[in-house]
Amino acid sequence: MMITTVTTCSLHGLEGNKIIVETDLSNGLPIFQIVGLPDASIKESKDRVRAALVNSGFQFPLSRITVNLSPASVKKEGSQLDLPIALGILSSIGEIPLLNNEKTCILGELSLDGHIQGINGILPMVVAMRKLDYKDFFIPEDNLKECAYIQDVNIYGFQSLKEIVEHINGRQVLNPVMPADFVSQEQKSHLCFSDVKGQEVFKRVMEIGAAGFHNILMIGSPGTGKTMVAKRMPSILPELTFEEALEITNIYSVAGLNKEHDLIRVRPFRSPHHTTSQVALIGGGRIPMPGEVSLAHHGVLFLDELPEFSKNALEVLRQPMEDGVVTISRAYGTLKYPSKFMLVASMNPCPCGFYGDPRKSCQCSVHQIQQYLNKVSGPLLDRIDMQIEASPISYEELHETHSSETSVTIRQRVNQAREIQKSRYLSMGMTANSHLLPGQLKKYCKMTLEAEQLLKEAYKKMALSLRAYHKVIKVARTIADLEGKDKISQKHVGEAIQYRGISKKYWG
Repeated sequence: MMITTVTTCSLHGLEGNKIIVETDLSNGLPIFQIVGLPDASIKESKDRVRAALVNSGFQFPLSRITVNLSPASVKKEGSQLDLPIALGILSSIGEIPLLNNEKTCILGELSLDGHIQGINGILPMVVAMRKLDYKDFFIPEDNLKECAYIQDVNIYGFQSLKEIVEHINGRQVLNPVMPADFVSQEQKSHLCFSDVKGQEVFKRVMEIGAAGFHNILMIGSPGTGKTMVAKRMPSILPELTFEEALEITNIYSVAGLNKEHDLIRVRPFRSPHHTTSQVALIGGGRIPMPGEVSLAHHGVLFLDELPEFSKNALEVLRQPMEDGVVTISRAYGTLKYPSKFMLVASMNPCPCGFYGDPRKSCQCSVHQIQQYLNKVSGPLLDRIDMQIEASPISYEELHETHSSETSVTIRQRVNQAREIQKSRYLSMGMTANSHLLPGQLKKYCKMTLEAEQLLKEAYKKMALSLRAYHKVIKVARTIADLEGKDKISQKHVGEAIQYRGISKKYWG
């Protein structure tokens, strides 16, 4: 008997670590031990592997079995090590040839009857091992669709332990899956902007936000259509690129939320309840998992009734909104999850909801109103590109006979604007104006003299912060893109400035 090795992978956040499963069979009392910092799920694999081997018709060796997970200094987790451990034992007893030194990565969880189960996080594992020049991947058949879009590798899907043994021995060789072509999927929604009566300003802001990936805050009385408009945002979101789809699927795969085991081809729209905890929003736990801000990556995070969220939960949004990444430090280690999301938030102007409403008087005291508004801090407001106030809908608007623009029409303009941005930032790997850094504004956001003068006056009169100043320029750039203009004009800047006005009215 000799030591056999099988290559597999373990995740640390979204980063895949190469793991070598070393198996040694020696004389002595029958014992099966796994060393090398395994977690509970790997320690339990001893029983799954033993039952799977026996129930698949193989003889379990009555020897001293030692399985070492190398490197021993790295904490390993996940049931995907079941299959490589089982194959290591089979290789040691001569049921299959040695797998040493082959560029093959093996991943899979075993059922007691030998069936190979689908696993979470397989996409980032395959991507990580592909970067290490691994060419052949043996994975569960349930995960085939998820990995079928990865090019320049051979991916084999297996249903059972017996099937993979037959393949390795050359008795029943399977063909690798044919690489699939990525096609972005249209957002399927029965909600359409044509249902929204009035609130043309809301629709305009949503169009600009979708085109440039800008954060939005809507404030107004109950029943003015804030939630209705926000829920229709998915119907006008731009199409995903392949790189964006891959990043989103990585996150959902790790979180165990990719139930279809396929590449996600529509932008996420996350709408957590206001009782959501800080950890659920930002991510965390004993073994830190992605939170809502990461699950909304390249999509929308909709926070309805913004001041009803805990202040601590709202404040932790500031860093991911600015950096596009969440860093979570625990005793387990430090993990990073991407979080380039578009924030869409709505709120009432006061606890009763009718402060400033022309139809109904507010019942709140000045102190109550101020206390309510102060739940949304100035630094958080500063990070929201467009802030818009809702006016009540009139009876005439509610019963207007002409139909509003459909989501399909708006989405066409959004896609055209996003194509302009993708072409402009092709060498930088960006797809939206909101991702521009301050040092890049001068190069990509050229203005007319009149536009610069207007911006200068607004900066002084409105006492804009440097961040707000930059956001006005980015929004103006998106408005110009929607019109197909290369240069930002005075009217583009003027419209962008309008969307910064209500913070002065409500927050002073």
